[in-house]
Amino acid sequence: MAISKAMRAALAVLSSRDIDIKKNYPLARELEKIKSWRLKKPELYSIWQHKVRCKDHDVPVRIFTPEENKSNTVLLFFHGGGWVTGNIDSYDGVCSDMAKLTGCRVVSADYRLAPECRFPSALEDCYSVAKELFLNNEVLGTKPENIVLIGDSAGGNLAAAVSLLARDRKEFFPSAQILIYPATGADHTKTSPYASVHENGKGYLLTSKRVQDYMELYASSKADFQNPYFAPLLTKDFSNLPSTLIITAQYCPLRDEGEEFGHRLQKAGVCAKIFRMPDVIHGYFSLPSWFEQVRKTYDIINDFLKEKAFDKQ
Repeated sequence: MAISKAMRAALAVLSSRDIDIKKNYPLARELEKIKSWRLKKPELYSIWQHKVRCKDHDVPVRIFTPEENKSNTVLLFFHGGGWVTGNIDSYDGVCSDMAKLTGCRVVSADYRLAPECRFPSALEDCYSVAKELFLNNEVLGTKPENIVLIGDSAGGNLAAAVSLLARDRKEFFPSAQILIYPATGADHTKTSPYASVHENGKGYLLTSKRVQDYMELYASSKADFQNPYFAPLLTKDFSNLPSTLIITAQYCPLRDEGEEFGHRLQKAGVCAKIFRMPDVIHGYFSLPSWFEQVRKTYDIINDFLKEKAFDKQ
């Protein structure tokens, strides 16, 4: 259903109280922790902890296996939160729903956050987790071609960047990726070329200013804003990348840059499907699975997985 006038008014009020994330990111993290403590923990799942070594530290990994694990596909998930907030606990509900509604095992990576650990820290953590899964099938007992990268928002950015890095380093290669309202561009200011940054930049919870603030907290230097591993839309070569599913939200400031990323993949000969979910805002994918748009999103994801026939023995 469309966003009602009352809902639009409520969103406008909430958005007007947007905190200064640069000054208050610790508070935002604490709110995430409180929210995750209050969430009902998933049941009927086999959940186990794992750690992946990345240089001088371990990256915590949580693996969700649905009660009826009928699929050989593994979804390697990178969470959202602007590279600054969000964690493995706050996405427990999303990952358990994902395992249940896709029938796939879900691997959730708890990468380091900015600004304490700036770019490329999160990317290297995610890359290390992917590398272990792709090159060491003893971890999950699955073939590399059955592993699909998936992420929402900043996690979508990281999934796309891991694919770019994997292509360029030539250590492994993902066969597919699913990007949910991904951050792919580098400019969310008044100079942005994308209409959604201006049309949806205020009044829909995630503001364009907040996106820009997140990116400035994530960046190590101004030079990062020209780096395709920081903003994948900046890459000059879109060829030889994984088959891609991109799902955007109608009232999201990141909508157009996500769709543009898909169009450029298509022009480069990469199989890319683009869906715009109507009447939703950024972050809707984290809502309970009984929401119609969330269910529809999983229908699209499952169709993509079936079409690409990842279940290889």
